[in-house]
Amino acid sequence: MKTLSTQVCIIGAGPSGLLLGQLLHNAGIETIILERSSLDHVLSRVRAGVLEQGTVRLLEEAGAGARMHAEGLPHDGFAISCETDIHRIDLTQLTGGKNVMVYGQTEVTRDLVDHRSQTGGITMYEAADVEPQEFDTAGPYVTCKIAGESVRIDCRFIAGCDGFHGASRRSVPETAIATFEKVYPFGWLGILADVPPVSHELIYASHSRGFALCSMRSNTRSRYYIQCNSDDHIEAWSDEQFWTELRRRLPPETAEAMITGPSFEKSIAPLRSFVAEPMRFGSLFLVGDAAHIVPPTGAKGLNLAASDVHYLFEGLRSHFLDSDTTLLDAYSERALSRVWKAVRFSWWMTTMLHRFPNQAPFDAKMTETELAYTLDSEAMRTALAENYVGLPY
Repeated sequence: MKTLSTQVCIIGAGPSGLLLGQLLHNAGIETIILERSSLDHVLSRVRAGVLEQGTVRLLEEAGAGARMHAEGLPHDGFAISCETDIHRIDLTQLTGGKNVMVYGQTEVTRDLVDHRSQTGGITMYEAADVEPQEFDTAGPYVTCKIAGESVRIDCRFIAGCDGFHGASRRSVPETAIATFEKVYPFGWLGILADVPPVSHELIYASHSRGFALCSMRSNTRSRYYIQCNSDDHIEAWSDEQFWTELRRRLPPETAEAMITGPSFEKSIAPLRSFVAEPMRFGSLFLVGDAAHIVPPTGAKGLNLAASDVHYLFEGLRSHFLDSDTTLLDAYSERALSRVWKAVRFSWWMTTMLHRFPNQAPFDAKMTETELAYTLDSEAMRTALAENYVGLPY
């Protein structure tokens, strides 16, 4: 067996693993990143693209923000439509100047991959059978297979950035971890198409036929979603059927202005809320989707992973550079405090904007009234805006 050593072994080369790795590398802390998929597969994954200011700041700190600022789209607001009416949420006005950045997660990943390569960071792709070992002792390590060869990586800490289905959380004894989950009775059918966005800002649509979202990746590439049944299949939805249904859920003027075209990516995403706690087990730390999942309604998935990275990086930097464990010991508590607030916000937006199957008439009226009150009240719009742009770290 080949043996390597590093200070922090990071499992997962998605945005959270790469961001943590780059921040640590910049601070002079040794890292090795292990990724079970190929680089091509990692760069082909299509995910969300609304970045909070905190995420933007971390990418800048990592040295990977130049292309984001050159090609990303700063958004000062978004719209919520209700049947035929449309209402703008002015993020900048309601939050004292804050906004969000629309920039695809695939592009974030590519920028971090390129910067890690340029700065000499070590990432091992197609690492099979990755398993964290002995993380409840003073001598943790990670085992895996690289090109068929067994490899052991000795380290001081392990960061599990390997997603909901990864090995990190799975390696924790069931008696040591508590999980909380809500599965929503619908999904999002989404498409990507090389057509101009119907609006220069996102539109969240609440309609009697179901929720819809008009988003974008650039000024020439659009990302659209419609609420669908949880048991729907992609094969049952042609592009023509999708565009027809999307138009039905938008105000008439918006529907008429929409430019359609062939999709080049189509998928159905189930919606769930999930939290595992604590997020630290000895020398193993869970980060991002390994510890929590939120519905995409509030655009919090990638941003929550970034805030986890912030807290863990602060703790690791303080440990290695200042011999102070205070922030590292507080990682789980600090991260979970922000996680649960984002879970609440995503749950709130999801329940307020979607139509639930077999919903009781009273519950339907409460949902309708909640949205009406939110749009009519400056205090509620302010709360919506401050959560959307991201709560402070």
